Amino acid sequence: MHEHDVTFRSMGSDVRFLIGMPLAAGALAPPDAARAQRAFVEDFAARLSRFRADSELCALNGARADVVPVSPLLRVAVRAGLWAAESTGGLVDPTLIPALERAGYRESREGAIAVPLAEALRSAPPRRAAQPAPDAAWRSLSVDDARGVVERPAGVRFDTGGVGKGLAADAVAHRLAGHDRFVVDCGGDLVVGGPGAERRPYEIEVEHPLTGECVHRLPVASGGVATSGLNVRVWPRPDGSYAHHLIDPSTGEPAWTGLIAATALAPTALEAETLSKAALLGGPAGAREVLAAHGGLMVHDDGDVELAGPLRTFAMGVAA
Repeated sequence: MHEHDVTFRSMGSDVRFLIGMPLAAGALAPPDAARAQRAFVEDFAARLSRFRADSELCALNGARADVVPVSPLLRVAVRAGLWAAESTGGLVDPTLIPALERAGYRESREGAIAVPLAEALRSAPPRRAAQPAPDAAWRSLSVDDARGVVERPAGVRFDTGGVGKGLAADAVAHRLAGHDRFVVDCGGDLVVGGPGAERRPYEIEVEHPLTGECVHRLPVASGGVATSGLNVRVWPRPDGSYAHHLIDPSTGEPAWTGLIAATALAPTALEAETLSKAALLGGPAGAREVLAAHGGLMVHDDGDVELAGPLRTFAMGVAA
């Protein structure tokens, strides 16, 4: 039997579930499971959006106190963002809201028409790998679960960003663990799972950011896949230059690194999201290092596609 397939908009992206038959006692029928998980994602997005004045995240960011009581969900999200920052040496920085706003990303770009990426690349500055900020604000944040609080100097703002999508995908995958097979796709952060997927892996298509064509198919039996790219959110600035949403922490400006997309595989969507963003920000040399363990691919400014890590080894016909 085919999986139940549903797509809806949330978190500024398409969210898609493919859900197979229930196996565990108490697991919902696929249509019911899809409705339950859609409600979960929509609640998750509403509570953690930086674009909704009534969200928990905005309440935290606007609080004047240094110690702020927050919900378990927001504590998990902040902890995930800090993990991403720590594991990438600060390259994936969740405290760059001021830089994003200066670049023109103050409000949701849902429904906005993106500038063609090729046009932006022609006038982009010289390419350089992004670097962590020497005075990174994320290091001032901490989570105290015993007291149910987040601590940070008032005025430091946290952004769930892509890490939030990875976290949401992993949470839904956990909730679908009683089904034979499933895919959860939260705006390009995917999780594949279930014993049926182990027997018959899914083929995940990777889209070229310039042409929209499929440039590679990844057979995935379990775990996470994520892609970070510049093509989804590119906009003109008042001075005639172009901006996008991936910021170089060391400069506070959009990062033009020589790569326009990076796809990473990992055990979870959160880890894959973190690796894909770190790979794109790190430029070609950094991406090869970041993607070495689990594999992935990168797309260069000129459109060339390069496989990395185990994917490259397999493509070359060399035993891993």
